Amino acid sequence: MAHGKRFRQQYGKVQRDHVYPPAEAINLIKETASAKFDESVELHVRLGVNVRHAEEQLRGTLALPNGLGKDVKVAVFAQGDKARDAEAAGADIVGADELAARIEDGFDDFDIVIATPDMMPTVGRLGRVLGPSGKMPNPKVGTVTEDVEKAVSESKAGKVEYRTDRQAIVHLNIGKASFDADKLLENYAAVMDEITKAKPASTKGRYIISISVSTTMGPGIAVDPSKATEKDIFPEVAESVPA
Repeated sequence: MAHGKRFRQQYGKVQRDHVYPPAEAINLIKETASAKFDESVELHVRLGVNVRHAEEQLRGTLALPNGLGKDVKVAVFAQGDKARDAEAAGADIVGADELAARIEDGFDDFDIVIATPDMMPTVGRLGRVLGPSGKMPNPKVGTVTEDVEKAVSESKAGKVEYRTDRQAIVHLNIGKASFDADKLLENYAAVMDEITKAKPASTKGRYIISISVSTTMGPGIAVDPSKATEKDIFPEVAESVPA
C-alpha cells in the first residue's frame, strides 16, 4: 500500500529496528501526529495466550485516569425507572424494542451499549450486529446491570473495555494526540497495569510478546515489552521512593 508524503515524513522519525522505553515512545507519538484533526493514540499489545482456550481470553474494563478526550456516546436498553435513571446519568440514547429496530436498520451512532438484565432477550437478537463491533452488552464487563446510572456515569468518564482478538492482541485507544505526554503515559501505564494483573494462571512462557503505539494516521512505534510495570514506566518515581 502506497503512503503519502506526510506519512513518509513521520515514518522517517521512527527507528524501525529499535524498541523504545514507554516515555520515549509517547514523546515520539507527539512528534508523529501531523493530521489536520486530533488523532487518537492507539495501543496494541500482543500476548502469549492461547485464545482458543476460554480461560486464556482476556476481557474486562478499566477507567483511564485521564479519559479518552472524546465524548463517549452511550446507548441504553432500559424501561421505566431504569430508563429515567439512564437519562439522568447522561445516556445519549435510551430505548427498548424501538431502539433495537433502529439498530437492526443500521443505526450505529454510539460507542457503548448498556442494558438491564430484563432487556437482554431484546438485545440478544442484535448479536450479529453488535458482536462484531465489540458493543454487545456483557455482565462480565458491567454493561448488563441493574445499576444503569453507575454504568452510564463510568462510561462517560472514560471507562473502556479491552479484550483479546483472534490473534491474541489487545487494541485500545488511550487518548488523543493533543494530550500532554504525561497524561498519555499515565493512561498507557493504567492499561499495562491492568493487562499484567489479568494474566491467566494457565498461561505458559512469555506473556507480553510485543507492544506498539501509533496515532490514527501515523506509523507504529515499538515499545519495550519488558517495561510494563509502574516502576519501569515511571523510573524517576520509583527512584524517589525510599527503600
